[in-house]
Amino acid sequence: MIPFDQLTLLIPAMPLLAFTIIVLFTRSNNRVSAMVAIFSIVISLALSLGLFLEALAAGPELAQHPYYGAPIEWFPFGNAKLNFGWLIDPIGSVMLFMVPTVCLMIFIYSVAYMRHSHTDKDGHHITEDDPRYARFFAYISLFTSMMLLLVVSSSLLQFFIAWEVMGFCSYALIGFWSFRGLKEHHIDDAQVGRARAASIKAFLTTRVGDILLMSGIIFLFITVGTLDFTQMFNPDGLNNMLAGDPPIGGLQWPTLIALLIFGGTIAKSAQFPLHIWLPDAMEGPTPVSALIHAATMVSAGIFLVIRMFPLFVFDSQTGGNSMQVVAIIGAFTAIFAATMGLAQNDIKRVLAYSTVSQLGYMLAALGIGAFVAGSFHLITHAFFKALLFLAAGAVLHATGTNDMFKMGGLWRKMPITFITFMIGAFSLMGFFPFAGFWSKDEILLESLRGGFLHEGGPDRFVSIVYILLAVAAFLTALYTGRQIFLTFFGKPRDEHAYEHAHESPAAMWIPLAILATFTTFIGLWNAPFIAQFTRYVGEGLVGLPTPFEHHEFDATAFYAALASIGIALAGFITAYIIYGFRPVGAGQRDPLARLPLVWSMFSNKYWLDELYGYKINLDGTARAGLLIRFVGALSTASYWFDRNVVDGLVNLAGWLGRMLARLNGWLDKNIVDGLVNTTGSVTGEIAGWWRTMQTGNVQNYALLAAAGAMAFAILFLLRSFT
Repeated sequence: MIPFDQLTLLIPAMPLLAFTIIVLFTRSNNRVSAMVAIFSIVISLALSLGLFLEALAAGPELAQHPYYGAPIEWFPFGNAKLNFGWLIDPIGSVMLFMVPTVCLMIFIYSVAYMRHSHTDKDGHHITEDDPRYARFFAYISLFTSMMLLLVVSSSLLQFFIAWEVMGFCSYALIGFWSFRGLKEHHIDDAQVGRARAASIKAFLTTRVGDILLMSGIIFLFITVGTLDFTQMFNPDGLNNMLAGDPPIGGLQWPTLIALLIFGGTIAKSAQFPLHIWLPDAMEGPTPVSALIHAATMVSAGIFLVIRMFPLFVFDSQTGGNSMQVVAIIGAFTAIFAATMGLAQNDIKRVLAYSTVSQLGYMLAALGIGAFVAGSFHLITHAFFKALLFLAAGAVLHATGTNDMFKMGGLWRKMPITFITFMIGAFSLMGFFPFAGFWSKDEILLESLRGGFLHEGGPDRFVSIVYILLAVAAFLTALYTGRQIFLTFFGKPRDEHAYEHAHESPAAMWIPLAILATFTTFIGLWNAPFIAQFTRYVGEGLVGLPTPFEHHEFDATAFYAALASIGIALAGFITAYIIYGFRPVGAGQRDPLARLPLVWSMFSNKYWLDELYGYKINLDGTARAGLLIRFVGALSTASYWFDRNVVDGLVNLAGWLGRMLARLNGWLDKNIVDGLVNTTGSVTGEIAGWWRTMQTGNVQNYALLAAAGAMAFAILFLLRSFT
């Protein structure tokens, strides 16, 4: 029997094959296209689970000797070769378990979600597939394929290729409804405009990070000489980075390269200041939001830092500060995004800011060296955030609106959706015993140990990280509680939406139930009395084969867990006092709007879109921020200056050159050539006259000789007489 690790490349190949089949053969048949996509991800999941179980059986040995093969030679480069293949270490095998599992649930959910209902002019209720139903399944198959390829990549170049194709997929899916056919009733012109602008915004914003990442890859290859994950972290290669003069402002090569690579993560995982694209990405279908926020796009940015973690550690060991940058960006983004989540009325947009915040938690953990905690939160977050997005999608699919101020009382109409949403929400808030508690609490515990309880005395930097994350945890519970009370409790604020609401079909609620089960129990994998995740992933990774530091469960961990639950409970109780005790009625403003300055900052997202982003309005119009407009005006001014001044000077120089050339031509033709021609003419005349004397007759020559002799004789006689 062939070992599963030898079949690794089939895992991303199956969804890629589904994409090809749908595009070339089955795009005209919606049901067949959906089944092709689902069947492909089922096969990928089966192969992934086989490989995952095989990797679990290998245990700690896998950290020392990961599954590796690079049989595909891309091209030779000097003394180096760039090969493609697969690499599976402990965290990679866990990602292979998570990605296809979550994607399969999203694929199944999409079968029903991408069917839309409307009432025709005769009052008949009609349900039909989205006009681009098959295209949707083709896109999400390609999206999933590239994420799986990214996870198994054996080299950073292969990783980057998958990364870039994912960027295209996000552009295509966020802008999925960026044009409207004549028979499309589920979208309007405003949504078409928003979708188009959101896709462009996402694509261009993430390209900023991609340029930084590509620059880091180039510098890494120059200094280390390879992009293979099994070779680039060798001590000799890493030490080569320290040779030579610092490239920029005293930064050593490891610091510069690590920060450039982290620039890719900032954009892909929507961290400050490049977080602005992710909330607007909600204009795509809800399954796309779940894919982007849980299993693919933003997870790829975190996984990049995980894969390159040995570089960040090496930089830290040699005096660099790249890990501190990662930690402070993550911690600041966690609390910054949480504040904006408090003032959003769109049920999906609240979850979008939640994703930005939770990704900040992961990066803060990685930045302070809590590799296992950050990695585990990446896994648990994928399950409960996919659950939350799909449950939110079920709500808006049933009510026809995503405005929470047009909802209320929906727990009666949608009990299954309500229960599953509550499980995801409790996990997000960090309540025991759900998955988010075990992973988020671990991050808070590690930052508490590394900060206030550091062995060598309090570490001020890590202590600040802990405080920021703790405040973010309170705000997370507050905005999540707000979302729960506005959506499911109180009286309906829009009777039409309430009457239209109904429980989702089985194709939608079964994936919700499965994800809710994972959300409830997967956290136990790293519970202190089991801690199998720590023992497995904590054994090391490629480039860092030594085990990560692990603290046994003690009194500190117990009290930290109580504090974590207390913070979440305080946030949820605050949400109940504001939104649950006296529910918001129809037409009422948000109670937080009584704080006008704070509410204005939060609801307008600190005016960052107006400052340097791209503001997308509800009516579908969009306007670039001041920085973009300034750059545009500067470009326009530069164009005018180039056209009128630079080109004018160039044209003047050309005219002067032509005038000088014409003058030079006249002088050459009339003076220089005139003198030359006159000399030639005179010489020709003399030669012609002289030529007449050359008759060829001997008598003439004798006569001339005699005449000459007589002339000389006469001259001689005359001189004698004088």
